[in-house]
Amino acid sequence: MVPLTGPASVPTPTTTPATGTAAAALDPLMSQARELEAAFLSEMLQHAGMDGESGSFGGGIGEEQFSSFLRLEQARQMVAKGGIGLAEQLFRAMGGVKDA
Repeated sequence: MVPLTGPASVPTPTTTPATGTAAAALDPLMSQARELEAAFLSEMLQHAGMDGESGSFGGGIGEEQFSSFLRLEQARQMVAKGGIGLAEQLFRAMGGVKDA
């Protein structure tokens, strides 16, 4: 019997932050399209009022400086859950071919 060496012996797929799937890590063009969609959604969140300013509970200068990082990560999570379909349109526009 071979003893287990711990978590390092379990193979894990490579994932990308914007997509969260191993398949997207294999296609850099789709990864870039999803990152562009995330950047677009981040800007839309800012203009929709998701800029971190919350009245009397505002975090001051630190909140102003780091709210863009939070918005971008929220947008990346939105893209990972399906997004708005912009990544697929960008992928095709950049010459990518989607599998049937």
